[in-house]
Amino acid sequence: MDESKMLIIGAHGQLGTALQTRFPGARAVDRDTFDMTDWDMLSKQDWSNIDVIINAAAYTNVDGAETPEGRKLTWQINATGPGYLAKLATEHTMTVVHVSSEYVFDGTQVPHLETEPVTPLGVYAQSKAAGDIAVSVTPKYYVLRTSWLIGDGPNFVRTMMGLAAKNISPSVVNDQIGRLTFTHTLVDAVEHLLKTNAAYGIYNASNDGQPAAWDDITRAIFSNLGRDDLAVTGVSTQEYFKSKTGIAPRPLQSEMDLSKIKATGLALKDWKADLAEYVAKEKEN
Repeated sequence: MDESKMLIIGAHGQLGTALQTRFPGARAVDRDTFDMTDWDMLSKQDWSNIDVIINAAAYTNVDGAETPEGRKLTWQINATGPGYLAKLATEHTMTVVHVSSEYVFDGTQVPHLETEPVTPLGVYAQSKAAGDIAVSVTPKYYVLRTSWLIGDGPNFVRTMMGLAAKNISPSVVNDQIGRLTFTHTLVDAVEHLLKTNAAYGIYNASNDGQPAAWDDITRAIFSNLGRDDLAVTGVSTQEYFKSKTGIAPRPLQSEMDLSKIKATGLALKDWKADLAEYVAKEKEN
């Protein structure tokens, strides 16, 4: 696998940062210099030296996506752009690796299989489902559906650690169930599929381990910090958002079946072990 022939899109995000660390020889771009929603720009690029496009770019503000301006941006970035990448990949015989989300499902099936029909709820979810479909029309593609990403950037774990530093005992949602995905795990999946020439298609990719609700994940964070003195109050999603407007619907079940990607030979670490290591490193900084 020649890193110099790889293009990473979404370089400034948590996943994009991790991808650049793993593939330092790759070309990495973000929206400030490379707009994948601009077909005129894309069609004029020289693609002769690119074999693999890794699309880590996404509009991920699920509530912001419900606004008029957010809806437009969400569909451009999450659906139109990936569709353009698929068109280019077909024309230039490239492989597209596209990162998606368990939000493409409504959360009524447990666990989610790659073969489950998409049933997206909100605008963000609908745009991600459309992006998956758009990418799947090119012959050489991997769609990786992941959940609850944690890396180098704003994320849930850092938010809870910030609350602990302020001695705040929070109320946290207790009816959304899933697994954390640490960015290095997702990068492992990308690298593994490419290096092993795994069959093209859709793969679920997250950390392994027993699925948990956000309140229990918060308790694990506090435990790793040695802050068991802080209480975590579990509340339903409905209760948590009852006084807020413009809130997108969330799937309550985010657990994904990982059998398919494991069958390719990829070992996935338990999220609790990765969480302990992540918190320990954050405490050092």
